[in-house]
Amino acid sequence: MKNTLTTILTVSCLLGFNSFEASAQANAPKKEENKKTTMNKTEPKQAGHLVEISTSYGDMTVRLYDETPQHRDNFLKLVNEHFFDSLLFHRIIKGFMIQGGDPQSKHAAPGQMLGGGDVGYTIPAEFNANLYHKKGALCAARTENPEKKSSGCQFYIVQGRTWTDADLDNFDKQRTVKYTSTQREAYKTIGGYPPLDMGYTVFGEVTQGLDVLEKIAAVATQPGDRPTQDVRMKITLVK
Repeated sequence: MKNTLTTILTVSCLLGFNSFEASAQANAPKKEENKKTTMNKTEPKQAGHLVEISTSYGDMTVRLYDETPQHRDNFLKLVNEHFFDSLLFHRIIKGFMIQGGDPQSKHAAPGQMLGGGDVGYTIPAEFNANLYHKKGALCAARTENPEKKSSGCQFYIVQGRTWTDADLDNFDKQRTVKYTSTQREAYKTIGGYPPLDMGYTVFGEVTQGLDVLEKIAAVATQPGDRPTQDVRMKITLVK
């Protein structure tokens, strides 16, 4: 899967908030141009399967959302097949996200450019206004395809940053999503990356181990955002 996640996310991260707004407006479907969607006030149910992502920096426990069943079931399938074992977090941008799941990363040579590997299929987008890019969100990478279908294997975990009310007000004005008070508070205090909401499927969240996310996000990287020292993962089912 060529350029999975790389092009869109790098542009929105490096060019900044205002550039993202202009791009989002230009690419928005015509039928949604004047439409506003109000997010429900309920948060995701505290159910779902738990998986553990183990790294040399520690372990992260992740809850998969039942509200995104296709992404949940596909992720669990790959976990049970040990697909992710020994793969790398191959793309890391501090203050933004850590990305992994490229099968080509398992035996990648030092300095090899990664991000194009896949499993030969995509997953239909499962957008849900209640699931958003707060810090620790587990999300599906994708190419820039019209249907916003997700990669079958590549994912990212959001680190992000905190945002102001003014930032979120601008999103409410320019996009189809209106944030709830709970979501606003999360973005203002915990942080995340709201420019990607309703553009990439969010299908889980880190429930334990945000400190591990911080450690991985802080590693030294080389051109192309690959860590200078490999960060390998192993993902196992908790329940």
